[in-house]
Amino acid sequence: MKRIFTLNIILLLTTFLFTSCAPKEETPYQKEIKEWHVKRVENLTRPTGWLSLAGLYWLSEGENTFGTGTANKIIFKDVTAPEIIGKYIKTGDEILFISADGVEVKSDSNIVTETKIKTDLSGNPTILELGTLSWYIIKRGEKYGIRLRDTANPNITGFKGIEMFDID
Repeated sequence: MKRIFTLNIILLLTTFLFTSCAPKEETPYQKEIKEWHVKRVENLTRPTGWLSLAGLYWLSEGENTFGTGTANKIIFKDVTAPEIIGKYIKTGDEILFISADGVEVKSDSNIVTETKIKTDLSGNPTILELGTLSWYIIKRGEKYGIRLRDTANPNITGFKGIEMFDID
């Protein structure tokens, strides 16, 4: 009797061990959460994702020189770029971009030396690019600013992901 009881206990424990260690099939909810997690990481690290943001600089009326040099009105910090990239000339609601001599700024894969700017409120802003940098003009209230992105931003290159929580 004792032996049968012991065998039953061993059988019960063995069954429990194998069934609890067997891989469980994902539920539709678990699959949905995992897919959302993957998409969230992709969105954060894409060239236009939140982790690419490198700065926001407000324009003043008139001429606004910009680049990494300290003599500029707007100084791009912690990025790799020329001392002077160019300038924006703001006249009321009109904004004109003029690149510095020898600096190859692009828009839609074309080199631009001078162009009238469309802001983000147009739905199709003028996006300028130089190396790993891209930027465009945003309008918030009565203010205009340069929204700068950098695909080499340490926030992207050093990103280790988002820890996935237990969804069981």
